[in-house]
Amino acid sequence: MATLIYNAHIYLERGRFAEAILIDDGLVKAVGTLEEVSAAAPSDAERWDARGRTVVPGFNDSHQHLFNTGIALADVRLHTARSIADVKRITLEYIEKNRPTPGTVLHGMGWNHDYFTDEHRMLTRHDLDDITTDYPLVFERACGHVLTANTPALRLAGVTRDTVAPEGGAIDRDPDGEPNGIIRENARPQVRAILGKHDVDDTEKLLRIAMAHAAETGVTSVQTNDLRGGSWETVLEAYNRTQLNPTVRVYHQVNFPNPEDYRAFLERGYTTNRGTPFHRFGPLKLFVDGSLGARTALLRRPYADDPTTKGIATLTPEQIEAFVSTAVEYGCSVAIHAIGDGAVENVLNCYENYCPDGTNPLRLGIVHCQITDAEQIERFRRSDILALVQPIFLHYDMQICEDRVGPELTATSYAFGTMVKKGIHTSFGTDSPIEDMAPLDNLYCAVTRKNLRGEPEGGWLPGEKIDIYDAVDCYTLESAYASFEENVKGRLFPGYYADLVVLSEDIFTNPEVTLRTAKVDATMVGGRFVYEREGA
Repeated sequence: MATLIYNAHIYLERGRFAEAILIDDGLVKAVGTLEEVSAAAPSDAERWDARGRTVVPGFNDSHQHLFNTGIALADVRLHTARSIADVKRITLEYIEKNRPTPGTVLHGMGWNHDYFTDEHRMLTRHDLDDITTDYPLVFERACGHVLTANTPALRLAGVTRDTVAPEGGAIDRDPDGEPNGIIRENARPQVRAILGKHDVDDTEKLLRIAMAHAAETGVTSVQTNDLRGGSWETVLEAYNRTQLNPTVRVYHQVNFPNPEDYRAFLERGYTTNRGTPFHRFGPLKLFVDGSLGARTALLRRPYADDPTTKGIATLTPEQIEAFVSTAVEYGCSVAIHAIGDGAVENVLNCYENYCPDGTNPLRLGIVHCQITDAEQIERFRRSDILALVQPIFLHYDMQICEDRVGPELTATSYAFGTMVKKGIHTSFGTDSPIEDMAPLDNLYCAVTRKNLRGEPEGGWLPGEKIDIYDAVDCYTLESAYASFEENVKGRLFPGYYADLVVLSEDIFTNPEVTLRTAKVDATMVGGRFVYEREGA
């Protein structure tokens, strides 16, 4: 049945709003004044009074990990820990509540030592051993590039004083040479292997938990990196099951350990843009460095606060080229995680070979692109390279960036405003569960350049602020461009998907205030409400 939403403040494009919208067969059929839209509506159309609230296109998270979000919501949640003592308390409360069988490996996500107030350091196995040795514990840092394991977990994983870290990874050690539990980058899989594999039923359950969270935050599309070598068939089958009752549109960013495995995946027909409007295959996703917080992001010069390291290159330039050339051979896009300027440089050097005359038909992109200089930003523009960025990272990174890379490089980093002004295709995501996928918080950081506490006054690197119209467009239309869907998604125009969000307040008026107070009152995907806030 058709739905006519009226008495609304519907965002169409910069400076243009409408009061009514007609939806039928999952698409926008008409938009304009109530009189105009009513004239186009069938007589039996359901009428939905928006009561003056603001309606925007559904938010499209251009990079996250939906499956891991489900895991994070179900496992030991460490995002709120503000001390090592908090980590211990949260874990013991989880054990008391869930009473897992002794010996069960417990997994936690989200701790960040830069937030700790008791001891400003990373967790070690000794901290986790203080919590329990009845359970192997594997706790991943918020960045997802470092984990800490307790002694039973290290023993179970076979990590000893004699274990040699693989290329692109590191195992930290106590002064006596014993592993201290901190495992970095490419050394993590050996420990993560003890977590076991989720079967299809478990995976589907976790995906549905994450999809429900997406709906309540106003996210109607996700570009998600869940299909990975070794487990992709199980995860794909779970995704196929969720399509019996879809509540979010899924575009896969796929990751494989080597070009040969990726080629075998492509030979199965899973190339970019294959699939349905609710479930499509997208780019190859690569990781070429780590995170700034863990000092594993690859820099061109040593870290300002640790001159012994430039970070970790998790792929060499030759390996990057082998992967990208395989994707291009099959007409597939590529989205590469690169945070440090050294990693960004390596990716740009590769991509420019595939962007003749400044064109980028495969929409090759860089995810994160946080630490950059002015010339690198100009290279994005010249070759039309996409930037898939996460403004919410400012909440944490603004307090460490200058310490890590120095003031000169900081001044040209997180340059999202410059990217937009230069016409670079810049889309917004959250990297959930690294950060919560809440779009309003993400928009707030982009528009104000402040953290979620409203600091600093005037904003951090305020010249990089993005106005609310561009910010919403980055989260909708530009994210649609990243998935080749800008003609059907990201606007509330006739013929576009009826994916929309009803907000409790007008975020276009005084956004610095309203972005902190507005709530998602309803979320519609494909013409069907998949979430309505109780009492809204």
